Amino acid sequence: MNKACVAAWQMVSSSEWSNNQASLARGFAQAANAGVKLLLIPENAAIFGAAAQLAEAGQIQLIMAWLSEQARQHELTLIAGTLPLRQRPDGVTVPDGRVRSATLVFGPDGALLGRYDKRHLFDVDVPDAQGRYQESATFEPGDDIALIETPVGRVGVLTCYDLRFPEQARHLRRLGADILVVPAAFTAVTGEAHWQVLLRARAIENQCLVIAAGQGGQHSEQRKTWGHSQVINAWGEVLAERHESGEGLVTALYDASEQHELRRRMPVEQHRRD
Repeated sequence: MNKACVAAWQMVSSSEWSNNQASLARGFAQAANAGVKLLLIPENAAIFGAAAQLAEAGQIQLIMAWLSEQARQHELTLIAGTLPLRQRPDGVTVPDGRVRSATLVFGPDGALLGRYDKRHLFDVDVPDAQGRYQESATFEPGDDIALIETPVGRVGVLTCYDLRFPEQARHLRRLGADILVVPAAFTAVTGEAHWQVLLRARAIENQCLVIAAGQGGQHSEQRKTWGHSQVINAWGEVLAERHESGEGLVTALYDASEQHELRRRMPVEQHRRD
């Protein structure tokens, strides 16, 4: 597929699945109406701030089935943000009560195309109302990167904090990534400082399209996210961006032939010496 409409759906997820489901349904409908072929939704799209509880409640399989059906119904390649999964990719249950922050990718027929578990966990002190973030208390880090074949291209996933580790993006590019996707929930403080510059850097360094879907708004008195979901081409140009907080769809045209020509003219991968 040389040209395809791609998109990011921005959200302000809560701890209630029913509210988040309603927002996702609006996003899927808007994406379908816009002719989107690949849609990315944010980190913690299904649940924000109560991951372990959702996993314990046994809702995950129902949510996965619903996301699969939405992809099939709207004929989308759906990169489904992150879900808290009790099982590792090999089927073994995480032993200490934590969960994996897993990105599932569904094809336009609803089939599961791949999974990626977030590798870098956000254990950081931030000068905001929450102050301290410790994802490792809830999540177990993933072990492996994942390059996923989709009808739109070969997709590599960088979940939120992964974005700060360029070696992961470079590894994905060496494996053949065409598109890097970033489901995220950047804090307002770190997002304002670093979000776009990191996204553009990963696009330029790896000559990949970058699609970034963020949580964007006030989730609680302590937690505010940056949003600014966007699509950036392999030259580092921001093709589309949502400047407002709150939910909304960001769409752009991905031209695979144009990206291939850029790589031909400037063969960065052939010039690497590391």
